[in-house]
Amino acid sequence: MIVRFGYVAMSTVIKDCSPSKTMTLASFSKLQDREAAIRRLESIARGNLHNTLRLLRHNRASDIKVYRMTSKLVPLATHPELQDWNPLAALADDFAKVGRYIKENGIRASFHPDHFTVLSTPRPEVLASSIRDLRHHTDMLLAMDLPATAKNNIHIGGAYGDKSSAAERFIQHFRGLAPEMQDRITLENDDKTFNAVETLQVCKTLGLPMVLDIHHQWVNNEGEAPWELWPEISRTWQTPLAQKDAATDNPLPPKIHVSSPRSPSDPRSHADGVEPGPLLAFLKRIAPGTPAVDVMIEAKAKDGALFELMKALKGLEGTESGIAVLDGASISIDAKIYSLSDLISGRK
Repeated sequence: MIVRFGYVAMSTVIKDCSPSKTMTLASFSKLQDREAAIRRLESIARGNLHNTLRLLRHNRASDIKVYRMTSKLVPLATHPELQDWNPLAALADDFAKVGRYIKENGIRASFHPDHFTVLSTPRPEVLASSIRDLRHHTDMLLAMDLPATAKNNIHIGGAYGDKSSAAERFIQHFRGLAPEMQDRITLENDDKTFNAVETLQVCKTLGLPMVLDIHHQWVNNEGEAPWELWPEISRTWQTPLAQKDAATDNPLPPKIHVSSPRSPSDPRSHADGVEPGPLLAFLKRIAPGTPAVDVMIEAKAKDGALFELMKALKGLEGTESGIAVLDGASISIDAKIYSLSDLISGRK
């Protein structure tokens, strides 16, 4: 099994390279000349896109092929008071450069709209805001000319006192989205409300690929081990909405999220790095029957956590472990070793 590691948005290794610089509405409103204020927003966004390119070059040099872009590339892009502004038209060349680099270097790119984007909501104004945000994320991917393999990963959202009704609202609201928005959505289990079993059911109903967050699953489950759900989760990546990898014409590898608890007293928060033990326990269990998986690291140290994890994995590699480091951000796990081990121990 080939395992590729990626990280989220920011680098703790490359200095002065934030792709998320912003401007508050209060600061925007203080500028007397509205056109000049909009040009200022565009200038900030252009700098964010430039820094995104810098990070992508850093990723290429480090063999990192999985990367989540920040949702904050364009400040105030979806604010109701700026609906007359079309930032993507003004930034078309900058978005195109980012997209071209992603495609030329075979990088799997994605977004993760924030927790205010909830399709399970019963409130029309929140739904409208959520759809507007999903539209913006989809339009950014289209501005980069990225195929539908570039996804927007979201959660189901709140339960609002009735989880089954909330799930049904999500399904109804999802079906009302434009097709190009539906094509780019993946769904992730969360750490408090919709667990992996419940999220999987919604994914199966809608034909959506599911991103398994194994940290969330550890703190919010129904007693199942994460690898027990894996056969059904991996099948969600074989549906039409999962699409194919444009570079290989193979099915897009399933994606998981990984992080480690900050402390025993704060198990839901993310630590700076990733403990390799629990992650490897999961990967070894799913290796038989899984050709490839992409792992998004959601640690506070970002790419620094990825590099530290790769150092730890390099120290574990060998024929007995079945782990081989392939490059700066990927490993292989010998599925035959773990399949045989499971048979011998009676766990398979």
